[in-house]
Amino acid sequence: MTYLLLNLPFLCAVALVALAAGLARRAPRWRAVGLAAIPLVLLTAVFDNVIVGTGIVAYDADRISGIRLGVMPIEDFAYALAAVVLLPSLWSLLAPRRRPAP
Repeated sequence: MTYLLLNLPFLCAVALVALAAGLARRAPRWRAVGLAAIPLVLLTAVFDNVIVGTGIVAYDADRISGIRLGVMPIEDFAYALAAVVLLPSLWSLLAPRRRPAP
């Protein structure tokens, strides 16, 4: 099994939660989610390159797509992107509904 296939069920679950939040009209502010994703993706790129480059984490070359950013496989971004979409979507769905002020 490749890392992309391993990520697929988790990314589908994240997409379903985000879709549920959107359908419930309780979706997070996507612009804010996008702005939060920028530093998260940058930090992921830096620190994943460090941990893969130093040998703390290693990947089987037969199980990655072959696309790398530095020494890290591109699949590592799936976790950061899933977190930045899932957490605000869950927060929006689970937050109590506010009543309009009288």
